[in-house]
Amino acid sequence: MPVSLTWGLRILVVAGLAAVTGCGPSTTSADAPLPATDWHAFQGTWTAAGSRQTIRLGGDQRASIGSFDGSLVLTGPSRPSVGFRAQAIALNDTASGMVGRFVWTDERGDQMYGELQGEVTATGNRIIGTFTGGTGRYSGATGSYEFSWRFVLENEDGVVQGQSMGLKGRVRGGSPQAAPGAGGARQ
Repeated sequence: MPVSLTWGLRILVVAGLAAVTGCGPSTTSADAPLPATDWHAFQGTWTAAGSRQTIRLGGDQRASIGSFDGSLVLTGPSRPSVGFRAQAIALNDTASGMVGRFVWTDERGDQMYGELQGEVTATGNRIIGTFTGGTGRYSGATGSYEFSWRFVLENEDGVVQGQSMGLKGRVRGGSPQAAPGAGGARQ
C-alpha cells in the first residue's frame, strides 16, 4: 500500500472513532419515563423548513406567522433522546416579540410539547422554550431551553429554512399519566 494511502486510512479510522465515541448513547433508557427528580441537560441543533406570511403594519413594524418542520439533534450525556422531529408555529410582531408552540416527537412517537417566547436583543434574537408536558416517556415533562434563530434561506413566496444557534436546556419528567407502552393516546 502506498505511504500516503496508509496515512489517509489511519486518519479516516481515527476520525471515525472520535465521531463514534463523541456521539455515545444517552444514559437514559429509551423505554423508561424521564424521572421527575433528575434533570436531563442537553445541547443541540434544530434545523427546519417551512413557510412564513408577513404583513406590514406601518413604519418599520411587521407581523408574521410561520410554520416550521424539521429535525432536532441533541448532545450531552443526559440528553432525553438523540433526536426528534421538531415542529413549531409562531406569531412574530416586531413591536411585541414572538409567541409560539412546539412539539418534539422521538423515534417511538413519544412527544414533548410546550410554548415559545422570543424577543429581539441588541445582538440578534433570543427564544425561550418551556416544556409543558408530553406523552409516553415524556408525560409531565417540565423544564426549558433557549436558543437564537437564523434564517439561511428566504424567498419572496414565504418559503424559509433556518437553524438554531446555541440551543441548550434541561428537562425532567413528571408523574406519568399512563404507563409507557400501554397504548395511551398520542397527539
